[in-house]
Amino acid sequence: MAYEMKFEALAAPTRRAVYEKLRAGPASVGALAEGMPVSRPAVSQHLKVLKDAGLVSETRQGVKRIYALDRGGLEELRDYFDRFWTDALDAYQRSLEKSDA
Repeated sequence: MAYEMKFEALAAPTRRAVYEKLRAGPASVGALAEGMPVSRPAVSQHLKVLKDAGLVSETRQGVKRIYALDRGGLEELRDYFDRFWTDALDAYQRSLEKSDA
């Protein structure tokens, strides 16, 4: 189950903070490291985990690597949670039908 890698990748608070910074748009490691309580090399390591989990993509611009959110990476997590929502709605409907009977 590939979504497990995504959960594990987002479990670390610093990694989640890096991921959330990318919501503002693509950025270099240096830009992402600004204001973070960890070093640039640590941010690079966090980005590698996020990339391996399919949550971010990487492109080269000269000598820089630019990271961006991989929107498709969240689809699997969204599908996972949608199943719970669907199950909850179905259970709610069944309980309403029972109370009407």
